[in-house]
Amino acid sequence: MTKVKRFFLEIKKKQFLGKIPSYPKQIQIYLNEEKDININKFFYRKIGKDHFWRDRLLWSDKEWHKYVDNLNLETGVMKFKEELIGFYEQEFHKAKNEIELIQMGIIEEHHGKKFGSFLLEHIIHKAFANNVERVWVHTCSLDHKHALDNYLSKGFKTFKEETINFVP
Repeated sequence: MTKVKRFFLEIKKKQFLGKIPSYPKQIQIYLNEEKDININKFFYRKIGKDHFWRDRLLWSDKEWHKYVDNLNLETGVMKFKEELIGFYEQEFHKAKNEIELIQMGIIEEHHGKKFGSFLLEHIIHKAFANNVERVWVHTCSLDHKHALDNYLSKGFKTFKEETINFVP
């Protein structure tokens, strides 16, 4: 058993500086409008293998469809040139007018190129452009070594920390 530190972070609209993100010309970020479960499955497996993402590995296609077809769930895809390199999943919670950033990641071969920073800026800007009051996320010590720093550098604040037992 391993001890894992988990951080819950948030950024509120009033903290957002309104900076419009700029990306290298070869980057595209778009929504998976078709709700293609294979996009979610691909990224979950490809990125998650290094971070112990395993809850969904046993899901059937029916379970994936139920998850991805949620009207409040968006899957964003990041491409560099024509290559799929990253993604995010977020769920809009109407009652609180907030977005929960469920998953976000960049494929390992593209680490160290600031793509995670660009993707997070896009997520934040899009959320507040749509008049959401708050974006929140949790990350942990099993995630990419720069994940927490990336969130903090974009204005997220920690609102809860905990240590949990994890069985690798």
